[in-house]
Amino acid sequence: MKRVVIFKNGRFVDGKVISVTHSSSLVDVLSDASKKLGFVGKKIYTPQGGLIDDVTLFRDDDVVYVSGGEPFQAVPSQCHTCVTKDEKSLSNGVLQCNTGEWLTLNVGGTIFSTTRSTLTQQHPECMLSRMFSDDPDESWCSRVDETGAYLIDRSPKYFEPILNYLRHGRLILDKQLNPEGVLEEAKFFGLTELISILEDLIESEMPPEDQTPISRREFVMKLLATSTDKELRCQGMNFAGANLSKLDLRGINFKYAILKHANLSGANLSYCNFERADLSHAVFDSANLLGVKMLCANMEGTSLKSCNFEDPAGTRANMEGALMKSVNLEGSHMAGVNLRVANLKNANLQNCDLRGAVLAGADLENCDLSGCDLQEANLRGANLKGAAFELMLNPLHMAQAVR
Repeated sequence: MKRVVIFKNGRFVDGKVISVTHSSSLVDVLSDASKKLGFVGKKIYTPQGGLIDDVTLFRDDDVVYVSGGEPFQAVPSQCHTCVTKDEKSLSNGVLQCNTGEWLTLNVGGTIFSTTRSTLTQQHPECMLSRMFSDDPDESWCSRVDETGAYLIDRSPKYFEPILNYLRHGRLILDKQLNPEGVLEEAKFFGLTELISILEDLIESEMPPEDQTPISRREFVMKLLATSTDKELRCQGMNFAGANLSKLDLRGINFKYAILKHANLSGANLSYCNFERADLSHAVFDSANLLGVKMLCANMEGTSLKSCNFEDPAGTRANMEGALMKSVNLEGSHMAGVNLRVANLKNANLQNCDLRGAVLAGADLENCDLSGCDLQEANLRGANLKGAAFELMLNPLHMAQAVR
């Protein structure tokens, strides 16, 4: 009896093992293979593409490919034909490959050569890492061309800096290359760190004429032209004085944007990113701010009355390090919000729900916290000089404010 490993034609994952006895015929082998692989097999090929027409040609531990009648489809040579038997290993009938092996990629018709470790080790969460993982539960069955190179339908011009970034961890762009194109590739492959680098680069290169304030009409047209399943990126844009009230703006990236004196009252801003944005003297009254990011944002003099920051799903709004002098948060729902080391001098926090909020190291000098619910709030290291704590719903324990 001989043990033979079978794969579908053109694939090297989800392999199965069958037995070939001295009494077996080629019809018997094809019948067993069809049952194991779940389709009607008609031809059997060697890894080099030779047609097997006699059972006596099988050897123990052979690897073969079963087709439904179609011609042989080559698999990447690095995984079968270009490694010796000692370099291969079988796990649950699936051939495994060395993570340091060389791979050939056909990206939009251009050939790239790289190693499996380059694609998988530095950023294991990205799509390329999952495509070429040596874990059979993670790897994808990618199509290959006639030479065995993996086919990837993306722009080779913008893929090259992506591959170089995976090689040495630095973003290097030729002067004539548009970073917007590279950004789209970084988003497609799920390289989150590179996305942030490119967004900052694009913002820094934005010419002054592109900083003209955007009107409500222009922005609404932009919203209508964007598919609901695509991210709308407004990083660094100028909305100074714009009326964006009562709009559904969930999940938009306003990082570094200018929104001073803008009207966003009643808007749905859940999960928006306002990191380092200029929100000074803007109006957010009654806005929905679930899970919002406002790290180091400038909110001096901003009105946030009766806003809702509290996400029932547990995503905490983050305003760590924000400048919030004289901000008005009266009556807002802020349970669990992160205000660590934020500057809240002279802020109005009357009747706010701050249960479980993090105010450690925050500057609360002369704040009005009358009527607040500070149950289990963290005030360790906060500056409470001149702060008002009248008519508190729950008594403030010393342990909440002492380091």
